[in-house]
Order: sequence, then C-alpha cells, then structure tokens
Amino acid sequence: MSPAKETWVEIAVTTPPQLSEALANFLEELETHGVFQEEALQSESFNGLADRPNQAEVIKAYLPRDDEAAKKLAELDRYLASLEELFPEYPKPSYVITEIVDPDWAERWKKYFKPLRISRNIVIKPTWERYSAEGGDIVIDIDPGMAFGTGQHASTRLCVNALEDIIVKNRPAGGWNVLDVGTGTGILAMCCVRLGADRVTAIDLDQQAVEIATTNVAINDLQDRIDILNRDVAMMEGAFNLIVANLTAPTFINIHEKLISLLAPGGYLTASGITDMYVNQIEKIFASDDVAIETRLAEKEWVCITFKKRDD
Repeated sequence: MSPAKETWVEIAVTTPPQLSEALANFLEELETHGVFQEEALQSESFNGLADRPNQAEVIKAYLPRDDEAAKKLAELDRYLASLEELFPEYPKPSYVITEIVDPDWAERWKKYFKPLRISRNIVIKPTWERYSAEGGDIVIDIDPGMAFGTGQHASTRLCVNALEDIIVKNRPAGGWNVLDVGTGTGILAMCCVRLGADRVTAIDLDQQAVEIATTNVAINDLQDRIDILNRDVAMMEGAFNLIVANLTAPTFINIHEKLISLLAPGGYLTASGITDMYVNQIEKIFASDDVAIETRLAEKEWVCITFKKRDD
C-alpha cells in the first residue's frame, strides 16, 4: 500500500511593496512554511492600470491542509483588514489559495533561492547552485526544506553582520561558546562556527526544523562543533558567552529573563527579528544594571540589537 500523499495550501498574497515585509513577518508568526517573496508576475497595478508595471509584490507561504488551515486563513483575513485600517493610503493586500498535492519542495524552492552575500565575508548558497568563491569568502551550503532561514530575510542578514563584528573582533578566554535559539535551517549556528566560534548549541521547538538543520550542518561538515537539539530554551542550563536569537518581539518579551540568565558575564546577546515599533520595549526589558546595549543594526523596519552583560 503506497503512503498517503501530502496535501498543502499555497497562499499567494499580492501586496503593495510598502507592506510586504510586515506581511512576510506575519506569515512567519502564523507558522506557515516556506515564506518567499517575489515581484508580481502581472503587469497591472492594484487599480487595474497597465501603465504602472510591477507595483505589487507576491508573497507565497504554505500550510498543511488540516483542521488548523481554516483558522490560520481567518487570522490572515483579520490581519489584512487591520492593515487596511492602519494604512488607508495603500491598496488592501489580497490573496488566493491553491491546493497542492504531494509537492516537490526541493524543486519548488529552486526558482526563489540563489547564492546571496549576506555580510562582508559570508555567502549563503543553495546546494543545487554553483558559486566561485573569491578572496575571503565563507560559503555556506543550505538546503532549506520547509524551515525558515535562507539569508534572504533582512532579520537574518542583520544578525549575521552583527555576529561577524562580535566574533571576528573579540576572542574570549576559552573561546566562543554559543547558543542559537530558534535555529531554523541552522544558518546562524553555521555562520558562528565558520566565523570562529568554538562550540554552538542550536535549539528549536520544531522537530522538522531540527531535522533540516541537522542535514545542513552535515552538508557543511560542521557536526563536530554544532549540537542541534529539539528543546525549549526554558529547559536550557549553563552559561554562554554569545547567544543569538532571530525570533519575534513577543517571543523575546516572554523569554528575556531566561536568555539573560544563560548569558555569561561579559557575554553578548544578539537579538534580531524585531520591528522598529518594538525596539524601545525590547531595549527596556533587556537593558539593566547588568546588561547594556552594545550596538544596533537596521534595515528598513527591521532592527537587530546586541546587548552585553557586565563582567563580574
């Protein structure tokens, strides 16, 4: 008897470019899979005029066809209505859904994912593409599967640039012991090691992400320096002199005390995935007598903040 075929729902949201980052972030928070952004293929703009080509972008995301799909689509409807109220100057985004049976994810991602330089030294490359490294290039191969993290999102790029500055410019006694919270494809964990970290523990609540990250670590032959765990950060113990997390602001609000408790004296915490509307709140809950703001990096509405814990 052949195994049952998987059925997925593809959500294709057409949006004005000014709202595309917010929508992509919402779809990720909605726990959809494989969020990708592309220019709209149609030449018409939202008001139907053909003399304004490429005024829209299309964001695609995927949901398993199950009982939760209808609930998540209803949440998307409510979010689109809220965007219409908040930004009446822009056309309201709309979406269409398509049912996909037994998709070949590897083939589906190929048209979206190309080699990409995300920092001075690091280039992220899909396993199916060729790339000729130059000079000091650090090339990391990624097979994203259904996990988040290909370097295309601004929050990932900001995080990698912050890590590059920290790891390359500093060398603590005993080396870098890193915790990557919400590892996704494992991209940040691998960047840390390739930049000079000695040991990385990478954790994720999603078992599928753990499996994908484990595969990517093996592809890059880094399994002797990276441990991938299916674990909640609340269950972690120990002290790390570098913690990196590319999450959402509400998640940081929920786990900030735990992250600070895991940070060794003199250690760095790099927090990305924060939109500018949350920056003041995030800085306020992390910064204290023991923790200070070290740097901020920003791209569009996305901000990555690095904190440093005071030495004992």
